[in-house]
Amino acid sequence: MPPQPDDGDLDAAALAEHLSAIDDELAEQRAATLRASLEDYGLDDEDRLLLEATGELEQRVAAGVAPPVLAVVGRPNVGKSALVNRILGRREAVVEDVPGVTRDRVSYRGEWEGRDFTLVDTGGWEPDASGLDAAVASQAEVAIDLADAVLFVVDATVGPTATDEAVVRMLRQGRKPVRLVANKVDDARLEPLAAELWSLGLGEPWPVSAIHGRGVADLLDEAMRILPAESGVAAPQAGGPRRVALLGRPNVGKSSLLNRAAGTTRVVVADVAGTTRDPVDEQIELGGRTWRFVDTAGIRRRVHLSQGADFYASLRTTTALEKAEVAIVLIDVTVPISDQDLRIIDLVLESGRALVLAYNKWDLLDEDRRRYLDREIEQDLAHVAWAPRVNLSALTGRHLDRVVPALDAALKGWDTRIPTGRFNAFLSELTAANPHPVRGGKQPRILFGTQASSRPPTFVLFTTGFLDPQYRRFVQRRLREVYGFAGTPIVVNMRVRERRSRTS
Repeated sequence: MPPQPDDGDLDAAALAEHLSAIDDELAEQRAATLRASLEDYGLDDEDRLLLEATGELEQRVAAGVAPPVLAVVGRPNVGKSALVNRILGRREAVVEDVPGVTRDRVSYRGEWEGRDFTLVDTGGWEPDASGLDAAVASQAEVAIDLADAVLFVVDATVGPTATDEAVVRMLRQGRKPVRLVANKVDDARLEPLAAELWSLGLGEPWPVSAIHGRGVADLLDEAMRILPAESGVAAPQAGGPRRVALLGRPNVGKSSLLNRAAGTTRVVVADVAGTTRDPVDEQIELGGRTWRFVDTAGIRRRVHLSQGADFYASLRTTTALEKAEVAIVLIDVTVPISDQDLRIIDLVLESGRALVLAYNKWDLLDEDRRRYLDREIEQDLAHVAWAPRVNLSALTGRHLDRVVPALDAALKGWDTRIPTGRFNAFLSELTAANPHPVRGGKQPRILFGTQASSRPPTFVLFTTGFLDPQYRRFVQRRLREVYGFAGTPIVVNMRVRERRSRTS
């Protein structure tokens, strides 16, 4: 078996000290040389766009400016994915027709006539007999909550349906600018079909053909007209209260923690699981600073089978998480860590938010349970060992003062950005001491690396071959050892590029 990376080959403290001594100017010059050498490989337009745009998003966030958000909604098979890809100018969006899924939404960076915006693909859903109204209303509500404007896509060849009409009612309640898109109008002969959509009451339909591009430019011109200069719903502006989502299974103590932090009875607390149905925002003075807390409804085991109010509560919980910057996941230490707890933590990781683990009801923990808890944490939560941990009692307020330092540590890691020069110096030292194992007679090399974004820290490695998952985890572990990144997931993506053949 080929040798694997050995943590003892390169002491993390020694590496950190060595990297700190590297002159930033020299590191940037060397990174520029490595970047120039990438031109010998098969870079595409997306590669160059990434390399040119590195750091631009962070500069906008630091300045308190976020590009506006445009959501594309619609039921399956109306051509929504094709429209998203047409707007982006590349085949990227993949949509699965899954009922009531909120985590399938994907954000893309778009640009039209010199204006940047965020395009959100909300995914399609299949209504079923038992959950049609809940699925329609909840999915539409989540989409419009996170957007500055909405494109509602309807299949012009089918005409308005009962499902479309239900979505329209929800869109009206959101009071966001909406433009009705009549898709699949492939030529002028089909334009009369779009006229039937006036009955939906959203104004003039915009006839387009997402497949052929017909009418999309005019639609984008209109979208730019209704979008604000900067988003009113994206991540909070620099200097504003940091947003904290309280997550956990029902009856874990989220409302008690919010009330204790606020110093008043802000939300109803009862021994009945699922008392909280709606997210409750509260600005709280904690640690001498203002925070915006969101107390969320408990996530139940099988969301897709929940009915009525519980179904809404679960979707609103996901919405609150996506609007937050950091999540406090409460875990009841008096009972074993459950699959629900793990699923909620995975939800935070998938969302890319910073994470703090709060072990609640610590005052009720006895010695016997303590031994089992330590074992559960070691076995079940090893993948989030980097998350700050707070042992507290939401009911009594014990150790509540430790929450703010934990939040600060998580947000610091979430915001961290490594300059390109230093990151490539790190990669050079790392791969020299621990090269990738040879696979099939070939040894993949890392040509260049860049941190494409923060919040969460996302790195892109240009390589000559596919890196083993184990080696990528090794890179992530070293990044944490050298640069910290406490409380935040780290994303490492690859772009495998081959050297271009030389022509005479």
